[in-house]
Amino acid sequence: MVEQHTHDMNLVFDALGDATRRQMLHDLADGERTVSDLAHPYEMSLAAASKHIKVLENAGLIRREIRGRTHLCRLDPGPLATAHEWLNFYQRFWTGRLDTLERLLRQDDKQISPGPDKKERNDT
Repeated sequence: MVEQHTHDMNLVFDALGDATRRQMLHDLADGERTVSDLAHPYEMSLAAASKHIKVLENAGLIRREIRGRTHLCRLDPGPLATAHEWLNFYQRFWTGRLDTLERLLRQDDKQISPGPDKKERNDT
């Protein structure tokens, strides 16, 4: 089970590692698109777009439906939710670390800077 989960996560992060594929996913968030629609902003061939789509399909990020000669793609957000959960652990980790650092820096600032009643007066 762990090995399959790790393999699936590797496929998701590999697919998300390419800016073109990330943009395709972004476009699919607005609704289904044809392969031609997904290829158009990049002025790439349908074959090149199909390679990107195949990577997204293999990662489970999109589903492709064939209607006649038209290939329609739609977003499958499940694997993104799994990746988000995985990343969320590290967000909590770093947030905790940064909160500790902030607290320590504030304590350090209080020790270094004199309080309002400890300021030197210039009576001369």
